[in-house]
Amino acid sequence: MKRLFRRPGRAPGILSPDDQATVDDFRAMLTAVRDPQPWTPGCSQDIAVRVGPFVERAHPRPGDDHGTEMIAVALVHPDTPHAAAYLHGRQLGYTDRGWLRCETTAILGTWQRAYTMLTHAAAHLPLPDDIGMPSAHYGVDVEARRADGTGYAVLRLGPYTQTWLASRDADGFNTELEGRAALVVPGFTVTANDAVFDVSDHDSYIDPQDVDIAVLLADAIAG
Repeated sequence: MKRLFRRPGRAPGILSPDDQATVDDFRAMLTAVRDPQPWTPGCSQDIAVRVGPFVERAHPRPGDDHGTEMIAVALVHPDTPHAAAYLHGRQLGYTDRGWLRCETTAILGTWQRAYTMLTHAAAHLPLPDDIGMPSAHYGVDVEARRADGTGYAVLRLGPYTQTWLASRDADGFNTELEGRAALVVPGFTVTANDAVFDVSDHDSYIDPQDVDIAVLLADAIAG
């Protein structure tokens, strides 16, 4: 004798609470994509940025988010700051990127929870090796200062991928200036310091690769 087994079903048109929640999340995502919340430079809010066909949550670097064309951000797991999100983020490559240069044209708007389903994390995919955002790390500022603290930048180098490299070159400049820092520019004291790379003003920097510090400093002062 054969027995027929039927899977339990639901009446047509009736959604389970879980299904309804999924539908609501999808509708919220479509609304967020169609009508994103505008991002304003310097607003200190997490933003949604495009990474290929995905959308990711990014945290702007404080004080380095005022550029109208470029800002510095760190990609973060959409469920940040929960501990589970940090562990999941490490597995998917979110936490080892550091600060990145983000063109403002890649910004969709301020981050909304509804974007979560568009992230690599939601798809259980690691971030790609090339996410279209180069590193934005550290710099060296060579400055001429008056006794009252006012002054101007003589030279800026960057970006450096590691802070010790920036410190090394800053020490190199100060070695070149040793004993004559107050004489290089009359009325000013010239010193070099390692600093955060100001990605919004990246055009004012000189690439630090394969430069002769002594020659570079002499040319900058002469100019």
